[in-house]
Amino acid sequence: MQAALELIGEDLKQVEEQFRKDLESDVPLIRKVGEYVLASGGKRIRPAMLLLAARLCEYQGNQAIPLASVVEFIHTATLLHDDVVDSATLRRGLASANTLWGNEASVLIGDFLFSKSFSLMVAAGSLDVLRVMSKATTVIAEGEVLQLLYTGEVELTEQQYIEVVRAKTAVLLSAACQCGAILGGVSPEQEQALADFGMELGIAFQLMDDILDYTASEEEFGKSIGHDLEEGKLTLPLIHALRGCSDEERGAVTAIIEKDELTPEDFRLVSDLVQSYGGIEYTVEKARDCVANCARHLSCFPANSCKAALLDLAEYVVTRNR
Repeated sequence: MQAALELIGEDLKQVEEQFRKDLESDVPLIRKVGEYVLASGGKRIRPAMLLLAARLCEYQGNQAIPLASVVEFIHTATLLHDDVVDSATLRRGLASANTLWGNEASVLIGDFLFSKSFSLMVAAGSLDVLRVMSKATTVIAEGEVLQLLYTGEVELTEQQYIEVVRAKTAVLLSAACQCGAILGGVSPEQEQALADFGMELGIAFQLMDDILDYTASEEEFGKSIGHDLEEGKLTLPLIHALRGCSDEERGAVTAIIEKDELTPEDFRLVSDLVQSYGGIEYTVEKARDCVANCARHLSCFPANSCKAALLDLAEYVVTRNR
């Protein structure tokens, strides 16, 4: 992240200020919960990608920071809703908003952030940005429903899982990059190249999250280890392991997924299975393939500090430990 921060560190600080400004409401709880989630940290990768993409496309106007804030608004809304759906208790190492204020407040404040995002985009005055972001939010919702349908599905294929990842996670990173390109007024080919870059980076980001769920501590990961498994959600390391395991092992995993509560022994059994069948190594390889694709997508742009920072950001995704 260092190269990106050197270029846009001050801009990211302005994004934080813009976020707080855009949280203004006559309802105090909205600001309280919004600022809590904002202050809990996060890597700000999505606004960073929009800012870097806009710079790469030589944008000189004043809309990049407000739109970067909008992207983080949308991301924060999805986090609030996700934690309710997943019954999560931790987010970025702290108590999740639904744990502190309840599911009802989390859902409604997530709705506020979504609604506010669209009013802010209208104020930005770009129909193309509004088109891209509205499509992205629709796809995110579809991805959430698709993941729900696949819950507990031991026969889930890699292709089906990547479809969920594209919709639920990667599409917002893709939209952030594409909006930067729209601001810069580049050619349709370059706009699509940045959208594709963001999509590949988003997939790599989620795949590394899948790995951390098996390899990191809760303190490192910032959320409950094994929670996806407890919720019946299969991720790529386990999907790969199930392709090679015995019928007996598959049966044991199926029984664990069907349980209401995951024990440490259950998680250890599945984790050992993932390790023994190379699920971690396979997923890392897939993430690295995505990062290699990122570099190819940016080949239509000249070499400069912004391009280097975007590529460094992609590399950071597959080397991070949280």
